[in-house]
Amino acid sequence: MIDKSTPNLVEQYKTLVIIWAAILMSQFMFLLVLFFTKKELFEFRLDQPFTGQSGAMIMGFAAVAITCVAFSFAFKRRFFERSVEQQEPQLVQTGTIIALALCEASSLIGMCLAFAFDYQYFFIWFILGIAGMLFHFPRRDDLLAAGYKQQGQ
Repeated sequence: MIDKSTPNLVEQYKTLVIIWAAILMSQFMFLLVLFFTKKELFEFRLDQPFTGQSGAMIMGFAAVAITCVAFSFAFKRRFFERSVEQQEPQLVQTGTIIALALCEASSLIGMCLAFAFDYQYFFIWFILGIAGMLFHFPRRDDLLAAGYKQQGQ
């Protein structure tokens, strides 16, 4: 007998894709907010120094953003490994959401730099976050590997 209380793998995959798309779209919404509130940052005067007026602060934020994106891949891999070991497809969703949230942190750092420091190169943090999210696009194979024993029951 099939348990109707737990979603099947197709439904879980659709949910993951919707979550991924929503979080990715939020990055563009952040950019839109920045555009309407700080239009002067979109003039892209590339003659300013990369580190801006607060070099140490910018480099610290850069280290945090890069670390967040790097950790997103490590956390996702660990959750996916556990999902296969425990045959728990829900861990795939948890790992994907955590990975996307860590990538989103990079974009939020860029947004903070734009608002707090009028930092001209804020878009680099957005590019880093969005690129990380694109690499975290959900794959059916991950759910299948985590639920292959359940499908046979």
